[in-house]
Amino acid sequence: MPAVGAPPERSAAPVEVAAFDFDGTLTRRDTLLPYLWRGLGWPRFLSALLLSGPWLAAFALRLMSNHRAKARLLQVSFKGRTEAEMAQWTAVFVGHYLPVQWQPDMLARLRQHQQLGHCCVIVSASPGIYLHEVGRVLGMDAVICTELESHHGALTGRLATPNCHGEQKVRRLQAWLAARGLQKPIVLHAYGDSSGDVPLLNLADYANYQGQPWVRKPSDHPNAPRA
Repeated sequence: MPAVGAPPERSAAPVEVAAFDFDGTLTRRDTLLPYLWRGLGWPRFLSALLLSGPWLAAFALRLMSNHRAKARLLQVSFKGRTEAEMAQWTAVFVGHYLPVQWQPDMLARLRQHQQLGHCCVIVSASPGIYLHEVGRVLGMDAVICTELESHHGALTGRLATPNCHGEQKVRRLQAWLAARGLQKPIVLHAYGDSSGDVPLLNLADYANYQGQPWVRKPSDHPNAPRA
């Protein structure tokens, strides 16, 4: 009970969080394959695709999860490569390739959120080997993404986290918010461009899909009965 004469308690102002997908949202297109071919060179890139071919084909036919197919491609592309080598790839990629790939409208949205003092995060299935540098360049508060395992300064080729796609985006963002004590009230803004972003868009108070306001279908509601 408040003391006599004490001013009435005020509810805490909500924390505003803006969560952005990366590929196709902040950028014009997917970035993983361009990162691979620019780093590996065409012969080794084509070899990686051939070695991953059965997994990629199974995913295209919906016979395998994107997690397993992506894990295979990353394994054959990165296993044994040093963190120093990846840093060199990333510096060239972020410095020379990405500047012509930004979506101007989405960058403007990001800058607007930042100017308003909102907490801005990237939530993406792209790998952290280059996405953390992207986050630094953009001034993000956090990057939540697919992390690769390393041992003694070299990549093992294995994933250190699940592929940050679909429901994983929601789980990872909620875990990040909880770890930093950002409990409710939270106002969440979310931006995405594909089906893998739908769970995150449905979680948001304000959501934007491919540049347009997201309209949640009744079947998309988190509490809707599942078939």
